[in-house]
Amino acid sequence: MLSKIKLSCVGVTFAFVTICSHVQADTFELTKVAEGVYVHHGQHLDIDDGYQGDICNIGVVIGREAIAVIDTGGSKHTGEQLLQAIKAISPLPIRYVINTHVHPDHTYGNAAFQNGTTHFVGHEKLANTMLLRKEQYEKLNARLLGEAGKVSNTVTPDTPVHNKLTLDLGDRQLQLQAQHVAHTHTDLIVLDTKTNTLFAGDLLFAQRTPVVEGDLKGLIAALEQINQSHYTLIVPGHGLESNDQPTMLGNALRYLNLLLADIRTSIKKGISMEQTMDTAAASERDKWQLFDIANRRNVNVVYPQLEWE
Repeated sequence: MLSKIKLSCVGVTFAFVTICSHVQADTFELTKVAEGVYVHHGQHLDIDDGYQGDICNIGVVIGREAIAVIDTGGSKHTGEQLLQAIKAISPLPIRYVINTHVHPDHTYGNAAFQNGTTHFVGHEKLANTMLLRKEQYEKLNARLLGEAGKVSNTVTPDTPVHNKLTLDLGDRQLQLQAQHVAHTHTDLIVLDTKTNTLFAGDLLFAQRTPVVEGDLKGLIAALEQINQSHYTLIVPGHGLESNDQPTMLGNALRYLNLLLADIRTSIKKGISMEQTMDTAAASERDKWQLFDIANRRNVNVVYPQLEWE
């Protein structure tokens, strides 16, 4: 059974997912989705429209000896809210902060967890990529978040994941696996072996339109690889967790494969990228939130790459 921490709301349970009818700005919600596993659901807001540093999913996994946090939100303020919510659940130390990829909505809460004992974990390419984008992302945070953005400094991983890495929380192990270029070139997934719960990061979106920065074909391949195993519960980078793996993965793969096919067709027919932004995967429009803006961005990324196939 799911339980709520620090937020009261009326929930509807379907496929082990609780949907809240509202979000209160002055509280920070953690939802218990499995034994010792909690998720904070970010809001479905575009980074250019109403962004407040809290749009991604955040995971908390509690072992017998220690805690791991999976992504930390988009600002130090969000990270501080997360930290306080964790303290309300457990007094155990936070041994690891794991970032699933480089994007700022997932990493800038790291600043709240700098205490000299917590280790920051990420893809082997994450630290360098964060430093390369440091000025760009910190300027973006300052513009969008004001003072909250200005104090949200870049905190890079000290523990790289070259291929696979197992983290021990005490009677609970997390298996981390670095990915090839997909959503970005810094993606990794996290499996809590005790409950068979997979944190897919932004390789997987639910309800909200998937986003491609890295390589569309690589993202499709990564999701197909994930789908070769069975998970009791999957937590996406954005959207609601589910135990209905065929539907969750199927929805994402349907959209991404259609996007790929439609862009290829446009290139073959000599249709411009600007025109393709309005037509590619158009039949998916009513199936996803934030479709128009996210889909246009995807075409903008993918079209130039496919021109060189």
